[in-house]
Amino acid sequence: MLIAFASSDGISVNQHFGWSKSFELYRVTEQSAQFIKTLDSSQDVIEDEHEKLAYKIGTVKEADIMFCSQIGPTASKMVLASKIYPMRSAENEPIADAIKKLQELLLGNPPPWLLRIVHTTKDKE
Repeated sequence: MLIAFASSDGISVNQHFGWSKSFELYRVTEQSAQFIKTLDSSQDVIEDEHEKLAYKIGTVKEADIMFCSQIGPTASKMVLASKIYPMRSAENEPIADAIKKLQELLLGNPPPWLLRIVHTTKDKE
């Protein structure tokens, strides 16, 4: 799975989805996590809220799951409609901790939403 993390420092999940200037993209499996790249979402001259959200979603379009510290209800619906699952993380939660929790879910009894993502992702690879 490809997971995007809204982060200003590349270390922790510390950004609101709509305000994040960058996202860290990782490939995550039950056993491993690999940093892929930093996604730049710093274009902030967009005035219209829906256009701004569409731009942010376009930035993370490769991701299956997107972690952020906060996300509004409209943005959450738009992200889900783009087939990206939005997840809220504790403010300043280390990316490594969020990955570990996700891996623990995968190794245990994954919830249905996560199983859907896993099966969809396998089709992409």
